[in-house]
Amino acid sequence: MLELKDVSIKMKYADRQLVDHFTFTLERGDKAVIIGEEGNGKSTLLKFLYDRRLVEPYCEYAGTVIPRGRLAYLPQMMDEALYEMTIADYFEGVDFYRHIDLLSHFDFTVETLYSRQTLGTLSGGEKVKIQICRLLMDDPDILLLDEPTNDLDIDTLEWLEGFLSDTRLPVLYISHDETLIENTANVIIHMEQLIRKTKCRITVSRAGYRDYLARRQRQFAHQDQVAKKQRDDYAEQMRRWRQIRDRVEHEQRTISRADPSGGRLLKKKMHSVLATERRLAREKEQFLDFSEEEEAIITRFDSDVFLPSGKVVLDISLDRLCVEDRILARDISLLVTGPAIIGITGKNGAGKSTLLRRLWEILQNRSDLFTAYMPQNYAEMLDYRQTPVEHLSANYTKNEITRARTCMGSMRFTHGEMTSPIGQLSGGQRAKILFLDMVLKKANVLLLDEPTRNFSPLSAPVVRRALRSFGGAIISVSHDRKYLTEVCGTIYELNPDGLYPLT
Repeated sequence: MLELKDVSIKMKYADRQLVDHFTFTLERGDKAVIIGEEGNGKSTLLKFLYDRRLVEPYCEYAGTVIPRGRLAYLPQMMDEALYEMTIADYFEGVDFYRHIDLLSHFDFTVETLYSRQTLGTLSGGEKVKIQICRLLMDDPDILLLDEPTNDLDIDTLEWLEGFLSDTRLPVLYISHDETLIENTANVIIHMEQLIRKTKCRITVSRAGYRDYLARRQRQFAHQDQVAKKQRDDYAEQMRRWRQIRDRVEHEQRTISRADPSGGRLLKKKMHSVLATERRLAREKEQFLDFSEEEEAIITRFDSDVFLPSGKVVLDISLDRLCVEDRILARDISLLVTGPAIIGITGKNGAGKSTLLRRLWEILQNRSDLFTAYMPQNYAEMLDYRQTPVEHLSANYTKNEITRARTCMGSMRFTHGEMTSPIGQLSGGQRAKILFLDMVLKKANVLLLDEPTRNFSPLSAPVVRRALRSFGGAIISVSHDRKYLTEVCGTIYELNPDGLYPLT
């Protein structure tokens, strides 16, 4: 069990409240998912629960956290300080022979755990796998998982989904995988930033994700209906009240001085009229507010971005795909003609990101195409010391910068976030900057490595709609099941023998 009592967390640099007097108990059997838009403090809350020292550099906090058992924490990104450590050193002291079955689920062998390969040389998915495996071997009592599905191949993703569904351990996790959330979560913790991020709200619902969204919309619709009726009724009451007031005032002006008794009656009647006004004003103060809901991001590609039908974007044949001296795959052939949306999937470590990087090297200097690249590691394309505005200023005119600010506003950036270093922003906000870059550049070819992995389950449908309607060509690597089925027209699997169509 994990108990939170009156927890508050406030960001120092933005003077923004993320959590305000939050009390919650994570019980045995709870699979609680934290959802909310990018930059709302989901990862910060998880870090605080595990070790408040992790948030001290950028947050002020108050409240009590009581863990009843041993916590295990999976960070969103592996600490780069571990990159030079070998796999053998990482598992040193662990009795992994007690967990042979666990190894097989992650495609590891006992020999893997004796490897002198460094952690930094692993693929993104392999890094996640090895961390989850190590956590579970410690037999924790409570799991805190920040994006456990990031970059995992579909087989491991489906195993993790089954594990989360079946375990009795209390689990608090963040995920952008809507399918995983739909299939595993029985508690929803929704973190929102309202009124231009000046007010925070956390809603807890002991329900499944779809039920929560449906109930939330019904509640909001009912609240808005009641609020509107209250205001309509009030307007009608005030209309009738003004008629009565005007009539009494007219009678007071026209009554003869020779009728003092009538004057006293009218004065008494006016007192009653004014009392009615005060009563209506008090009732108005008790009206329900209209529902407040955090707005989803708004983004789309310009309709004039397109590729002619049949335009050859890519026609390559690679004898070998290598990382240093290690061969990942052989005999890779790929023909892409516009417009098309291609998805590439496969096991972790198969070389998908390596292949996409190779395609970027081939396409980036093509004069007949405008290609944009969204790598798995955003630092390849973003200078984390720059602000979003500075990043865009380096590439665009004054008018385009104005448009960029407008677009960032529609993607729910505050002025403070637009002018803060990119390194201080969340992974989802960095993804938004790259996405905005592609929109402003009017690229007609997109190379996307896990394009939806850092978008919240509330933003991801907007991103999928934008990509699905894109008029150019997209070549993407993804394990997001909704993205693959809803967006991609053709899906390939990369394995050691090459690239093979699945659809």
